[in-house]
Amino acid sequence: MEQVKPLLPEAIIQSGFPALFRKEVKRFYKVAFQTVAAPILTAVLYLLIFGHVLASSPKIYGYEYAAFLIPGLVMMSILQNAFANTSSSIIQSKITGNLVFVLLAPLSHIEFFAAYVGAAMIRGLSVGIGVFAVTIWFAQIPLEAPLWICIFALLGSALLGAMGLIAGIWADKYDQLAASQNFVIMPATMLSGVFYSIHSLPPFWLQVSHFNPFFYMIDGFRYGFFGQSDVSPYHSLAALSICLLIVTWVALSMLKKGYKLRH
Repeated sequence: MEQVKPLLPEAIIQSGFPALFRKEVKRFYKVAFQTVAAPILTAVLYLLIFGHVLASSPKIYGYEYAAFLIPGLVMMSILQNAFANTSSSIIQSKITGNLVFVLLAPLSHIEFFAAYVGAAMIRGLSVGIGVFAVTIWFAQIPLEAPLWICIFALLGSALLGAMGLIAGIWADKYDQLAASQNFVIMPATMLSGVFYSIHSLPPFWLQVSHFNPFFYMIDGFRYGFFGQSDVSPYHSLAALSICLLIVTWVALSMLKKGYKLRH
């Protein structure tokens, strides 16, 4: 009798990656009202408030302020929710003690990383698509370079998912995780050009903005819509790629050593 070949490579089937990935996706999907709907509502409120208050602002890239604002809100939502997914999952598992069941499974540190970051990307992109679907009705937005939109959305969500993994591993309690969100992720996101073009800043703060990796993610993502940006999209892609490589290396090193995971 002829043997039926599996659709997936045997190494993938035997690994624990698919199971852990599904677990992480289902974890945020079961509370989608909190993990997906709430961030979409927050982004819409930002648009309603800032879009109304600054409606008379000069056009940016030749478009109304609301049109300029929407891509920034979409990318901000992607980044913040990708970070929140991995960081909250790891810290919850550490505090409740069920992380031991994941560690006992035959998972390599690479599979562990890929499953958590992959699920974070799914959540971030789901929220981003939801924000775009809701806010697109408030202004007409062009799509000059869709490929750049996909590249920056994927790499940005992967970077923040990896950063969330590091934060979750490092934190021993919710207070420490909240500090990393409130004093690192939130300020860096808000000061990345989501609500403004950095060329409107004084010279000193203009230069400071170039040291913020979140700026390159927002600016490159916005280029995909308008075909215009504050810096070259290739420059932004290079900066984002370097940051992703560094953060991935740090996260994989922590997982391989079992830092704060195996006591």
